[in-house]
Amino acid sequence: MGKLTVRALRAVLVIVLAGTVFVQAGLLWALVGGSDPEVGSLPLAPLRVITILGMVSVQVVLVCVGRLVTMVRRGTVFSHAAFRYVDGVIAAIVAAALLWFVVTGLNAPGQRDDPGVTVIMGGVGLAILGVALIVLVLRMLLAQAVARDVEASRLQAELDTVI
Repeated sequence: MGKLTVRALRAVLVIVLAGTVFVQAGLLWALVGGSDPEVGSLPLAPLRVITILGMVSVQVVLVCVGRLVTMVRRGTVFSHAAFRYVDGVIAAIVAAALLWFVVTGLNAPGQRDDPGVTVIMGGVGLAILGVALIVLVLRMLLAQAVARDVEASRLQAELDTVI
């Protein structure tokens, strides 16, 4: 990765992280302050809590990706330490999908006249789980690359002793 790419990615990560913290603070303020009257078919407090937790899952992904970018920059991404961060990304995406299914469940009773909205929301939840599966496949590719890197190092050491 080039320096410009790493700096741009880090800038985006920091901006999105700051944005999620700002949203969480606003939601927490509204939740604790209770200044917003709940007008509508859904109570806002559970949705605010779910949104705050959803932002936590986004923040976990941002931190893990930031750590992986650091490992790429240092040339240490093909190591067993990288799995911890990839697993963190997978867990955060699965948590986000579960939170989305909770939102879908909360929204479903209000959609009795138009159940298609609930079906679409369920499809979005499945798509989020699909992203987790894609990252899992990428983790398997990383595992293969780490195994080959370890094998190459072993073979290089054997070659060095022969020479």
